[in-house]
Amino acid sequence: MNPLLDSLQPYPFEKLRALLKDATPPADLPHISFGIGEPKHPTPALIRDAVVASLNGLSAYPATIGSEALRQAIAQWVTKRYGLPAVDPATQVLPVSGSREALFALAQTVIDGTPRSDGKSAIVLCPNPFYQIYEGAALLAGAQPHFANSDPARNFACDYSAVPEDIWARTQLLYVCSPGNPTGAVLTLDDWRELFALSDRYGFVIASDECYSEIYFDEANPPLGGLEAAHKLGRGFERLVMLSSLSKRSNVPGMRSGFVAGDAAILKRFLLYRTYHGAALSTVYQAASIAAWNDEAHVRENRAKYVQKFATVTPMLADVLDVRLPDAAFYLWANVERTGLTDTEFARRLYADYNVTVLPGSYLARTAHDMNPGRNFVRVALVADVNECIEGAKRIVDFCRGVES
Repeated sequence: MNPLLDSLQPYPFEKLRALLKDATPPADLPHISFGIGEPKHPTPALIRDAVVASLNGLSAYPATIGSEALRQAIAQWVTKRYGLPAVDPATQVLPVSGSREALFALAQTVIDGTPRSDGKSAIVLCPNPFYQIYEGAALLAGAQPHFANSDPARNFACDYSAVPEDIWARTQLLYVCSPGNPTGAVLTLDDWRELFALSDRYGFVIASDECYSEIYFDEANPPLGGLEAAHKLGRGFERLVMLSSLSKRSNVPGMRSGFVAGDAAILKRFLLYRTYHGAALSTVYQAASIAAWNDEAHVRENRAKYVQKFATVTPMLADVLDVRLPDAAFYLWANVERTGLTDTEFARRLYADYNVTVLPGSYLARTAHDMNPGRNFVRVALVADVNECIEGAKRIVDFCRGVES
């Protein structure tokens, strides 16, 4: 067996199941899950109809590079969404089987695992808290993850100035997530200026995970993307790729449809890797993805539902927890210190007393530089319908007030 598998940590939801396994919630209260970031809004009819209309495509093997029509639809969406000059659908866009798969596979393409003369491993730099795929991708590529802790006082921005120069010199890949999971923080243009300067100096690739980019609160101010930042700063896409997905944008997590766009040289090598990796997107879902990327009406309707939920739930929880509206995404990142409980105690007791599941923040981070920046936070995923979210928020409020009394 691959010995690198032994370096992987349990996934956060495995830890959550272990935490809650001996708890018995009240039988008279239906379970409400704020734990998993799985969209629960209905899949738009135009996408379902496109799937049905394309079922004859099941008789053909899909091309790894995707259909020309899909790459053109994605290129057009990227160009319009981020105000870019023309993006070449032949060389700068690659459809993938969801951003999760691509985030992992990209590291296997980018990382040079050849032992260094000093015996030290390559570095993959990650935010902390972070999406655990980044860590697993680094370890299975033969690299070591290094975590840049986020700072709540700076809107959960990562402190890249604290990364030692010898770490930067070994860094081959930097994962960023904007809007961020779990905090919802969005990188600013100044943040991107700093990251591009570091990439230019040390030569590492930046993978910008933007799967939450279409969940935001102000229609006039969508979150800044990595390719957009590069364009605004007068640079090309060298050593930069962005990854996006239809899962959150269009409520189709079961389609596993996304794309990677950016540096053509990286995508050429990534396509070679994926040809052997064998993760081509079904032709049925390619056709449905074209319908999804070509329509914005359902995306605006989707955002409006999240706006309603956040506008209602955030002030309710702010009465009992330290929480505020995020920049974007569909998570509330709540500090539970006011309750006198740790994040794991809070999650376990909330489930046992009120049958509501939240995810402890410490499960979404690693102890690095003498701290776990997720400790004493919980992630609340507002993915259910508005009435269920309100009911869940009421239970959290009642729980917190009971703990305080």
